[in-house]
Amino acid sequence: MMTPRSHGAASVAPEAAPAGSFVEGLAAQDFAHLGGALAAGACLRALLPAGLREWTGAEAIADRFACWFGDTEDFELVEATVGEVGGRLHLHWRLRLRAERLGSGWFTVEQQAYADTDDGGRIARLDLLCTGYRPEGGHD
Repeated sequence: MMTPRSHGAASVAPEAAPAGSFVEGLAAQDFAHLGGALAAGACLRALLPAGLREWTGAEAIADRFACWFGDTEDFELVEATVGEVGGRLHLHWRLRLRAERLGSGWFTVEQQAYADTDDGGRIARLDLLCTGYRPEGGHD
């Protein structure tokens, strides 16, 4: 479920279409679609449990999301929102997944991101905060 939120006048709000396309690609585990929402020279700056990491280029960023969220036994988009804060796109998603590489059981991961678009309307900069994979209790 994706809930659009607008907190500013339409004339100053960034274009939300690339953010929606990005989240749709993530939800479908279609990382080429996700990458299509990014500018060729896009930059991802991510604060992960292991520390700050950075990637440059649409392909490298899409590959990073495929590494995080691809190759799963089960995958669910629990919640997603796209909105605007102070002239920046705001994206949020919560996922549940099972993957052999993570161990047994279900894991939840939540990410918040703020993005800027280029003149072509694609995401050019993505600043992301991640919870990491959090094991769930009571789900099999």
